[in-house]
This record gives sequence, structure tokens and C-alpha cells, in this order.
Amino acid sequence: MKFTKQDILKALETITVPGEGRNMVESGAVKNVVTFADEVIVDITITNPALQARKKTEVEILQVIHEKVYNKAQVKVNMTVNAPAKTETNQIKGKNIPGIQNIVAVASGKGGVGKSTVTANLAVTLAKMGFKVGVLDADIYGPSMPIMFDVEMEKPLSVTVDGKSKMKPVENYGVKILSIGFFTKPDQAVVWRGPMASKALNQMIFDAAWGTLDFLLIDLPPGTGDIHLSIMQALPITGAVVVSTPQNVALADAKKGVSMFQQESINVPVLGIIENMAYFTPEELPDNKYYIFGKEGAKHLAEDLNVPLLGEIPLVQSIREAGDIGRPAAMQTGTPLEKAFEKLTQNIVQEVVNRNTDLPPTEAIKITTMAGCSAVKK
Repeated sequence: MKFTKQDILKALETITVPGEGRNMVESGAVKNVVTFADEVIVDITITNPALQARKKTEVEILQVIHEKVYNKAQVKVNMTVNAPAKTETNQIKGKNIPGIQNIVAVASGKGGVGKSTVTANLAVTLAKMGFKVGVLDADIYGPSMPIMFDVEMEKPLSVTVDGKSKMKPVENYGVKILSIGFFTKPDQAVVWRGPMASKALNQMIFDAAWGTLDFLLIDLPPGTGDIHLSIMQALPITGAVVVSTPQNVALADAKKGVSMFQQESINVPVLGIIENMAYFTPEELPDNKYYIFGKEGAKHLAEDLNVPLLGEIPLVQSIREAGDIGRPAAMQTGTPLEKAFEKLTQNIVQEVVNRNTDLPPTEAIKITTMAGCSAVKK
């Protein structure tokens, strides 16, 4: 059967370009058509890079030529994807919370690496330095902040702010805290699906009277899942820190945690990696270091991923004891632990300053100096 280029173009006019309301020829998607005997070559450019969209377009072209022109035509489709360039980079997602200057997410790819312990000690150290600090315990299924701040029996009060009823965070050691643990019994398991957990988090974020904060620390659950996405969609996260031990198993998951924040669709700046349980020093042998979980694993990972190593926290029995009794170890004045957490905190604040300097100014970015880090309030 003999057919022409015009026959092919007329058939392609029956295919509508998704999202444009115009046919494939009218929109300019068809760049060229070549016919020779029973062969047809169609050059086409689409803007949707998805594999499904490319496959669907190719199938439609084949079907319409076979149905309307010649059912035995040998059709070849040369497809080019011309996705529109992204005009926004480093865009902060979510809504600002009035009065909160910086939101730092504390994450770990793996459970049991001391992420919540680090968050609690980081919070009290920031408070000692003179910053106004809040902690949102986003670990819905395993909240631990009420224990670590010795406020297990406390309940957030209801206050009226601008005519609206809000939750007043529980406060201790100069840190404001909200956790799902305040609303459940100590022995009660939270058995919720993702949407319900996300809704509870949104209430603790937006229905809370946080007041003015320099830092809101978010203690994320382990892994890379629904809660993480909900937080990053709801809030303009200033940056994230990832906690890991030096052990290879933990580092493999920490790498995934960093990768999650660096995905193009998420694009949350990673402030750095914290190595927890870096080494053990016996009290009777203060000059000895035993690398129980491996040596400098987080340091090497930070170098590989080109992110800062923020600090190394030793494995010390009193850190665990302090967390269990609800008085974070960083409050032990004049100890190596206090100095370790002070150094860690200073590094994080400096990275926040650097991050805020490098990105365009937004409502969520306010800190521009290291004020408070040099003079620690004892």
C-alpha cells in the first residue's frame, strides 16, 4: 500500500498531548516524518521524562498509524525528551512557623546509634549557650524525650494564642519539648498507620505555642520513611545531621540517610555526620581508647560523601545513666563529656551559619553570627 507523509501527519493529529489540550502535530511535538515504501520514521519531542509517558506516547503513535494508515506499516519512533529546566534551586519547602528561626532534623539510618541521646544533649547545650531551643520528638512509635528530660508525667497545657487554642510545650532545662509520649500511657503502644502518625505530627508542629526559638530540633525516627517525608513536606528544614556509630552496619544505613536528604526532590542541606560511641575510655585508664565499634568510620564516610564530620562522642556509661534518669550528660559541668558536646554544638551552629550564608535568604533562615558559642552559661 502506498501512503504519504501527509497521511501520517493527519493520523497523528488525532493524538492529544497530555496536559496541553492540543494534538501532537499542532503542538510541535512531531519534528519530522519520513516515509519509504511501507516504512515510517517519526521524530518526536516530548516534555514528560517519565518512562510511562514515553512508552504511552510510542504505543499511541504505533496504534494510530496501524489503524488509520496501514496496518502492516513498519513504524520506528525516535523520541527525544526535552524536560523544562528547573528554575528554582535550593528551595525551602513547607510553611514557616512564626518565631522559629532554624529547624534542624537529627536523623539516623539505623536504630540504636544514640540519635535521641545526641538530640537531647545537643538541645541542653544550645540552651546553656544562650539560645532558645525546642525539641519535637517525631519518633511516633518510640518516643524517648519525656524520659530523657525527666518529664514523663507532664502534660502539655492548652493556651490561647491570637484567639486560637494551642498546646504549650513542656519545658525543662531551658528546652521546650513536645512528644507523642505526653499523650499516651507509658506501656501503651502506638499502632498507627502513616497518615494518622503524620496528622499527629502536624498537630504538634502547627498547633503548638512554640513561641520564639533560635533552634527547633526534630528527633526523627530511624530509617527513611513516611514520617521523614511528612516532616520535610510540612516544614522548611534548615539542615539535617546524621548520627552513626563507627560500625560498618550503621555506616551503611547512615549513608542512605544522607542520600535521602540529598535527593533532588527533597534537597535538604546535610550539615554533617556525628559519630556516636566513637571509642571507649575506662575511668581507671583515662589515656586509653578502645575502638569497640570500629575506628573513624564516620570520618571516612564524611570524607566520601563530602560532608563535615561534626564531632565524635565517646562511649561513656554516664551518658546512658544520665539519659535514663532524665538529666542529659552535657549538663555535667567541668567534664570531658560537657566539652565534647560543646564542641559538637559549636560545629553544628557554625554549619548552620555557613548554610544560611550560602543559600538565598528566606523567612526560615535568621542566624548570621556565632553569638553565644564562645560564652557558655554555666
